[in-house]
Amino acid sequence: MSEPIKAPAPAAAGRAATKKELPEHFKGYKHVWVFIEQERGLVHPVSWELMGAGRQLADKLQVELAAVVVGPEGEATRQAAAEAFCYGADLAYVVADDLLADYRNESYTKALTDVVNTYKPEILLLGATTLGRDLAGSVATTLLTGLTADCTALDVDTDGSLAATRPTFGGSLMCTIYTLNYRPQMATVRPRVMQMPDRVERPVGRIVSHPLGLIEADIVTKVLSFLPDRESANSNLAFADVVVAGGLGLGSPENFQLVRQLAAVLGAEYGCSRPLVQKGWVTSDRQIGQTGKTIRPKLYIAAGISGAIQHRVGVEGADMIVAINTDRNAPIFEFAHIGIVTDAIRLLPALTEAFRARLSPHSRDRLAS
Repeated sequence: MSEPIKAPAPAAAGRAATKKELPEHFKGYKHVWVFIEQERGLVHPVSWELMGAGRQLADKLQVELAAVVVGPEGEATRQAAAEAFCYGADLAYVVADDLLADYRNESYTKALTDVVNTYKPEILLLGATTLGRDLAGSVATTLLTGLTADCTALDVDTDGSLAATRPTFGGSLMCTIYTLNYRPQMATVRPRVMQMPDRVERPVGRIVSHPLGLIEADIVTKVLSFLPDRESANSNLAFADVVVAGGLGLGSPENFQLVRQLAAVLGAEYGCSRPLVQKGWVTSDRQIGQTGKTIRPKLYIAAGISGAIQHRVGVEGADMIVAINTDRNAPIFEFAHIGIVTDAIRLLPALTEAFRARLSPHSRDRLAS
């Protein structure tokens, strides 16, 4: 007598089937926070860009937007908190202590995690700078929560969850990541990815001060001296108004000089795609794209660049993209505002001479305005 046929066992549920249902102890987490990054009295512009993105998220969730300012006692820290209200903050949490005069992972992690554990934000955003990346990873690990790094877009889902989008698989795909059952939901965003919001003069609002609760003896790392990076001024790609860039279509490092020459005539910055850095033609501080610099110029001229997605996410915030490529099917033509199907090696010298003949130094200033 044959045995009855058994129904197949149900497949184990994957991550996609996970319910977005918070444990009870996380349901009190509310509001959107932005970490205001400052070093030696200067706030990094990415902090204000994130305030604009945070304002949009807070409005959708109908919650408050808070700035978190960590730094030494004094006017610079007070001014950073006051300035946050001009970029849309409803309140500011401030941890001010002279032990925070220089960035040290241990002291800054202690400060930020204490504030999070005390006041419980739903979303925490940081800039994907050298400092921000180091701090975000440490804080997320300490809080046992998720972190989505180098996001290109932020939104909230229908159930209020943070939808953080970033490239993956080497920049070939875009994926949206959720932190389902943990809080806060953390994300970092690179400079120039988000649009800088308008600054509106506003009075200083509600400020909540929080103690650091550390003494110097508690901190293992010691600051012996400060040496400014002399190379940091070599490239100002992220904040340039006009950028000229070259890719593999130029054929040789000698031909890349054509990009430099056009940039010089326009008073522009010059950059390149990732393959040129990998080949050693151009230094890494000039790389544009997801693994390089993100730019938002008024004019971007791309010569011999195919426009793969990892490059696209680094430039699509530009007001005007002019693409030059011999391949009329190159991906860059899908998002360029003006596409020119020709050999960049022939066109770049002609453009350089034409601009040199027509532009005075004052004209270059008008081009960037």
